[in-house]
Amino acid sequence: MPQVRRRPQYPNLKHDTAMDSAGSRNTKRGNCSKYYSQYSEQRLTGGIMCAWCPHSICYGFHCIPKGEGRNDVFSAIITRWKDPPKRVIYDFACALAPYCLTRGPVFFLDTEFRIDSFHAKDHTKCAPATFLSTYSAVNPALSTINSSAGECGNSGLKRIRKSVSYMTQDRAVIYIHVYLALWNRLRVFIRVWHCSLSEKFKPARSPTSPNSRV
Repeated sequence: MPQVRRRPQYPNLKHDTAMDSAGSRNTKRGNCSKYYSQYSEQRLTGGIMCAWCPHSICYGFHCIPKGEGRNDVFSAIITRWKDPPKRVIYDFACALAPYCLTRGPVFFLDTEFRIDSFHAKDHTKCAPATFLSTYSAVNPALSTINSSAGECGNSGLKRIRKSVSYMTQDRAVIYIHVYLALWNRLRVFIRVWHCSLSEKFKPARSPTSPNSRV
């Protein structure tokens, strides 16, 4: 996705671009137990952050030097999306929502931040208001969203993890770009193929006479 704007600077926010993993449990992400156990204690290293659609098609990616933080997601959305996304499903949406709304209250006014069903069970101290499953229970349309599409796509990236680890950054970016381009083409092909099959084997309607009552 092309860059549509620069990331705004917020001089009045003291720790605007600070790494999340550098803070304590209470100051960076509230009382989210999942964040504390996964990031603060393990101090994860960098990697690749991808943005996925519900069909596991990659919108784009970028390399992160250290553990993924809220600034990575916020910067990706604010610089690449001309219009704000309707819904952001993220494993740390509980902390991403206030982070984004503090910096872009108008831009993110109508954006929903939800935790996918796969990761929600680990957020034992977060309010159910951040869970996608809470809203799916009353809105059946939301249950059709593949909230694990990101996990599916990230699992596919594991195939090239070892190869990328031996490359320089420039070569790694090119390699990842080609891999994800092929990944997207394959996902589109499979989806079109499934749609064509469903149309081909759709049951025919039984004929009715003009005088028959329905």
